[in-house]
Amino acid sequence: MRHAQSVRPQFGVPDSDERPLRADGLVAAQELVPRLVEFAPAVVLSSPQLRAVQTVAPAADALGLPVITWPELREWESGLIPSADWVPLVAHSWANPGFAHGSGESLDTFTVRVRKALARIAAEYPDATVLVGSHGTFVSRALIAAGHHADFDSLGAMPMPAIYEITSSRAADA
Repeated sequence: MRHAQSVRPQFGVPDSDERPLRADGLVAAQELVPRLVEFAPAVVLSSPQLRAVQTVAPAADALGLPVITWPELREWESGLIPSADWVPLVAHSWANPGFAHGSGESLDTFTVRVRKALARIAAEYPDATVLVGSHGTFVSRALIAAGHHADFDSLGAMPMPAIYEITSSRAADA
C-alpha cells in the first residue's frame, strides 16, 4: 500500500527518511485499520521511511504484529532534490525509464529492485497474506512488475493512502 498524506518535502533540500505523516495522514492510517485487519495479514512489512511505517503501524498494532522494515521497500531513489521543476523531471524519467538523474536509480533499475522485493516476499511468506507499506512509485512499479498498467498519470492520480492487492503468482510471473 502507498502511505497516507505526508508532510511535503522541503524545496532545495534532499528528502528526509524521517519525513512524517501529516495530522490527516495519521487519522487516515487509523481509519484504515478495520479494512486492513480484514485481510488478516500474517506479517507487516514496510519501507524504513517514517511515513510508510506510520501508515501500517496502527494495523500492525491492532493485529499484535511488529512492523518489519526492509530497505528494498524504500521509495525510488530518483537522484532529484525536491524543487519547483520536480514534476517535469519525474515525467521525463517515466517517459525514459532507463534514464537516471545524477547518482539516482533509473526507473528500470528501480523496477528490478521492486521485482526482487516481491520475489523475496513470495519466497519468505509463500502462503501468507503480507501487508506491505511503501510509496507511490514503488507501488506503481510493483503493479507493472505484476503485469498491470501504471504510468506517470496513474501515479499522479493515486490516492494517499492507496491499497492494492498483488498475488505472488502474478508477481512471480513478472
